[in-house]
Amino acid sequence: MFCARLIPKNLFSKVSAKKPTQWEHFNIFCTIAFDLIIVKVWGIGGLMYLIWGTLFGMGLHPVAGHFIAEHYVMNSGQETYSYYGPLNWLTFNVGYHNEHHDFANISGKHLPTVRRVAAEYYDGMPHYHSWIKVIWDYIVDDGISPYSRVKRVTMEDKEIEDLRARGGLVK
Repeated sequence: MFCARLIPKNLFSKVSAKKPTQWEHFNIFCTIAFDLIIVKVWGIGGLMYLIWGTLFGMGLHPVAGHFIAEHYVMNSGQETYSYYGPLNWLTFNVGYHNEHHDFANISGKHLPTVRRVAAEYYDGMPHYHSWIKVIWDYIVDDGISPYSRVKRVTMEDKEIEDLRARGGLVK
């Protein structure tokens, strides 16, 4: 049952993915090229080290909970969540995610100060004190799945030009 919950129910449903850009194709090419260089220089073990390191680093590991807390909708109406637990000390305050989005130019070491100074804004927002709880909720809550993300509607080129013409888009 535990493992079955890890597989999304609609894994094979059609997802309307965006068309890859030239830079995404370039990224794929570079990734394959570097992987081939790694295999040539260090053998298949070098590539497996990178693959397994990625899986362990982003798998059922407590710090991996920040990927879920930052990018999945756990409560309706809020896209991202901050984490105010002790692992922030180890992860250079990566858990102060809402503060980071509100003040992107402030370094991570000052984000706890941002929260302290603007407590009336951040204390009332849903947040976590445990990344393990984030992972647990992701696994056992039927309302949360790999598809629990905000999907933004992209504008067509004509809509962007109209917006620029009205002065509503700077670049």
